[in-house]
Amino acid sequence: MSIHSFFSLLGGLALFLYGMQMMSTNLEAAAGSRMKQILERLTANRFLGVLVGAGITAIIQSSSATTVMVVGFVNSQLMTLKQAVWIIMGANIGTTVTGQLIALDIGAIAPLIAFTGVALILFVKQKKVQFAGGIVAGLGILFLGMGMMSAAMIPLRESPHFVNLMTKFSNPLLGILAGAAFTAIIQSSSASVGILQALAVSGLIGLDSAVFVLFGQNIGTCITAVLASIGANRDAKRTTLIHLIFNILGTTVFTLVCLASPFTHWMATFTPDNPAAQIANVHTLFNIVTTLLLLPFGTQLARISEKLLPDKPLETTDEERWFEDLLASEHVLGVSVIARKQLNGDIAQMLALAAANVEASFLAFEQKNGEELEQLQLREEEIDLYNAQLSRKISRVLAVENSPSEVKALNRMFSIIGNVERIGDHAVNIAGYAQTMMERRMELSSQASLELTDMRTSCMRAIHLVCSAYRIDSGCLPEYSSMAEHDFRLEQPSIPEQPSMPEHASLLEQALLLEQDIDRRTARYRSNQIERMRNGQCHVETSILYSEILTDYERIGDHAFNIAQALDKLENN
Repeated sequence: MSIHSFFSLLGGLALFLYGMQMMSTNLEAAAGSRMKQILERLTANRFLGVLVGAGITAIIQSSSATTVMVVGFVNSQLMTLKQAVWIIMGANIGTTVTGQLIALDIGAIAPLIAFTGVALILFVKQKKVQFAGGIVAGLGILFLGMGMMSAAMIPLRESPHFVNLMTKFSNPLLGILAGAAFTAIIQSSSASVGILQALAVSGLIGLDSAVFVLFGQNIGTCITAVLASIGANRDAKRTTLIHLIFNILGTTVFTLVCLASPFTHWMATFTPDNPAAQIANVHTLFNIVTTLLLLPFGTQLARISEKLLPDKPLETTDEERWFEDLLASEHVLGVSVIARKQLNGDIAQMLALAAANVEASFLAFEQKNGEELEQLQLREEEIDLYNAQLSRKISRVLAVENSPSEVKALNRMFSIIGNVERIGDHAVNIAGYAQTMMERRMELSSQASLELTDMRTSCMRAIHLVCSAYRIDSGCLPEYSSMAEHDFRLEQPSIPEQPSMPEHASLLEQALLLEQDIDRRTARYRSNQIERMRNGQCHVETSILYSEILTDYERIGDHAFNIAQALDKLENN
């Protein structure tokens, strides 16, 4: 191959891939949100699932994109594993549309198609029309690239080395491996099938060898979904495994058919003068037949994936083992009372972690310490772990408890850990705003900084109140300033006094006073911020972040009050 032909091949490949990406991007932009709504509302009907999967993949022209989206839905529990099976089957059918488009012999008008699309993009201002123009332009560019590749590869027919390489693909195993590896590298079966069609059009590979490469390309397209499932939950990983099993089974069946019958000869007779159409037809038939064969066994595919990727056994600590042994005993009276004592101890530790994070999140604005933010995130992970473990423990106690009063008490404990977990989340949000301000070098006004310090004080008063009910050692809790200096109040009239507690007030009465005080402060500080914006004393972006801080501050007060309510009912149970 000459240098000129080599450069033409590279240029054609670039245009082909860019045209395909342009089509996919604009199609997804035009129909993406609607497409996700359809997937989210999908029912368990297998035929509907296959049709939806095929339709969406035909629209965005990427089975990988559809499968990655399905993996995301399964990971977020918006879709079950069984529903994902039907979508994946349909996606494999929908991806064949690109090959059929390429097989159309419209290369002569490809420049006109590309010009029409570009004209729509440049001269029409409506977004929908521009998306349509991008789709049309991408199609035209794809055909231009296809033509350049085919023309550049024609001289290779005279190269004995290249011809010898192509004939090796008649070996099923080598062909399948080559197709899988190439598709895995470029992460697009549509693109790799298009390149295979270009080779066929140039007369460099016959259908009898191309089919094995084509089967391998169906396996290689699974790599994108495999990469997307890294870090996802178990069901999401099973979704990618089902995609892989589907294509491996289809490849096995069709390889045996090709070896045992004149399958390729039959397919070639339908379009004898159009090698690209022959490959497109085999690709379409492969996915439709495989879907029809496996459609009745979708549930079994899900079960196979569950057996191949079983749930990881949870490591049981000595404490959890003691807890399980306690519940397993049939001779211990008041078992839930004993269990509740341990649960209260765990909740106290969880609450102490949340208190530390609330304090650290407000201090992050003053200290601007990245290491402290990392520690905050580690504590948040511990809080989440406590939440999961306590939820399991309470569920186990509920399973053996029959006393209505004990059931109510345990349900209130559920409420408490849920509120503690949410306090931790709001602390992380506030710390995130501090991180954003550090990265963008934004500063709060002096008045907003004073208000922020006061928010920390009132938040910590509410949290210390509920911590005292759990008899958490004050040495385990963060300190906070009282901010009650008289001179400071005179200089800063916009900072209201911290409320004083009436003598002999109950936990619930004190919590209510603190929650109402936080609500009043939130309203006042929000009004102050609006006034500062009017006077040009703060930046708009800073003001938006400050408003978000106020929202999280108020929510922390609400959750602390919810905990106090649940504790009050527990005491009176």
